[in-house]
Amino acid sequence: MRMIEFFQALADPDLSFLRYALAVGLLASVAFGIIGTFVVAKRISNIAGAISHSVLGGIGAGLFLQVVAGWAWCSPLLGAVVAALGSALLIGWVSLYTRQREDTIISALWSVGMAVGLLFLAKTPGYTDPMSYLFGNILLISKFDLWLVMGLNVLVVGLAFFFYHQFLAVCFDEEFARLKGVPTHFFYLLLLCLTALTVVLLVRVVGIVMVIALLTLPSAVATYFSRRLWQMIIMSILFCMAFTGVGLGVSYVYNLPSGPTIILLAAGVFLLVIGFQKLFKKQH
Repeated sequence: MRMIEFFQALADPDLSFLRYALAVGLLASVAFGIIGTFVVAKRISNIAGAISHSVLGGIGAGLFLQVVAGWAWCSPLLGAVVAALGSALLIGWVSLYTRQREDTIISALWSVGMAVGLLFLAKTPGYTDPMSYLFGNILLISKFDLWLVMGLNVLVVGLAFFFYHQFLAVCFDEEFARLKGVPTHFFYLLLLCLTALTVVLLVRVVGIVMVIALLTLPSAVATYFSRRLWQMIIMSILFCMAFTGVGLGVSYVYNLPSGPTIILLAAGVFLLVIGFQKLFKKQH
């Protein structure tokens, strides 16, 4: 019954930030559901984790250059995008064209990105709270963020629709697709770049530390309710919307941090689904 307070707050004209937060969460679920499905199917969640942690380096560098160097155009968001795309392309290049171990570069980017970001934040004059970047705060979402999410959705949905079969081949049978003439390396790198852009957006919602959970848990739950990849995409979007909406409501009503609440809700549902599936198998 206390969730009624959340719906009443949404109707309050003085609480526009809450409406922005819910709108961004629901809209972002489209991109999260699509990219999360490909990430889970391709089993590259560790790569997404490295990209997300390297984002802090870009955020710190962008903020440092904006404040210290006076580069007003160099925003933390721009730094995050550059760092994420650079990390994605570097990992993809190492994976495809060199003999270096992929897990080594992933671990290096994971730790170096965090270290560089914290150093830049520490040397930026004025107080900069890294907690908002590490754990996110969906309640700080602005109208500008809403437009960013809508733009990303158009990009992700468009590319996923037009290149669905190519992404499907890359995720499940890359070698056969290459023999058929599909430029699998290009689409693999494209998938990593889309993952990077989605991660940057997701950091605004739940933060760097928990970004992987919201990117993968809805898709992981969806695997139990779908048999085809397109079905998994739809279910992932719906689950992500549910986790974000309900989690935001619970966090508002009980005065809890929104990011951790959303993640714990998603994790709880995932564990319940696993438990029910095992119980169902035992009975049959």
